Amino acid sequence: MSQNVIQFQHGLSLPEFLARYGSEEQCEQAVVAARWPHGWRCAHCHCQRFFLTRNGQGRQLWECFLCGYQSSSIAGTVMEHTKVPLSKWFLAMYLMTQNKNAISALALKRYLGVSYKTAWLLKHKLMQTMQERDACYRLHGRVEIDDAYLGGEREGHINGGRKALNKTAFIAAVQTHANGRPQYMRLTPVTDFTNEDVKKWAQRHLAPGCHVVSDGLNAFAQVCQAEATHERYVTGGGRQGAQTPQLHWVNTLLGNLKTSMRGTLHAFKHAKYAQRYLGEFAYRFNRRFSMAAMLPRLLRAMVVTRPLPLRVLRASEVCR
Repeated sequence: MSQNVIQFQHGLSLPEFLARYGSEEQCEQAVVAARWPHGWRCAHCHCQRFFLTRNGQGRQLWECFLCGYQSSSIAGTVMEHTKVPLSKWFLAMYLMTQNKNAISALALKRYLGVSYKTAWLLKHKLMQTMQERDACYRLHGRVEIDDAYLGGEREGHINGGRKALNKTAFIAAVQTHANGRPQYMRLTPVTDFTNEDVKKWAQRHLAPGCHVVSDGLNAFAQVCQAEATHERYVTGGGRQGAQTPQLHWVNTLLGNLKTSMRGTLHAFKHAKYAQRYLGEFAYRFNRRFSMAAMLPRLLRAMVVTRPLPLRVLRASEVCR
């Protein structure tokens, strides 16, 4: 059997990572290059003339020649006000992008040598960055969609079915190539699978002219409200429904998602943080064609993502 080219690609090895980002100076230079590829520019007056100085932590500061505004390389980014060295941020990015499966905050704590609270904060800031980066893209062409849930039965919960309290609903969508292979995916939590929820999802995440393939869930007919065509297959439940050839890739990737989460995460508050965990999985999948470039691409996303203090990360997410 021939090897899967994507699965067995070279990626970014640990020695290569350490050679590029092994020191604090190298990491800061990488942040500066990602944030200001055409040279520093004042965020207040847009002047490009500056003085260089350093703050009490030894971090480089740019002081505008005209207005005197000072900024560091991480001011205004998702890393703003961090006390964690940039080298540990980069190691966290490496571990979260180069592993096939996710990495837990507990494992991240051990690798980075930080407290669990710090590891949780770094992980969620990176996951939020990943989720927001993919949110602006729409799916095109042929798209397989399915309804799915995080969570399941729990002792003491008498209400089961689709609206069980311990379940979080989400829509899984996979854009396929002309050759039938998967290209991109989107995993989006929804309040429920009502006509209105599916209509809002389709208008936000599907490009006009999509051809959507779904199972028999009636609400999926609402994709036509987003100027998409709809192909429906009544599959039934269980293993036979999951083996429907027209929905092969969405079912396969849902299986991979569940395997990844079971093997990495013992428990997490999916009712609160589902969008980030699902976004992390989709982010890696959508950029699987070049694992070596995944870290620089994530760095670019981080320097244009707004600051995310702990109170924001702890807040419940709003389903889109």
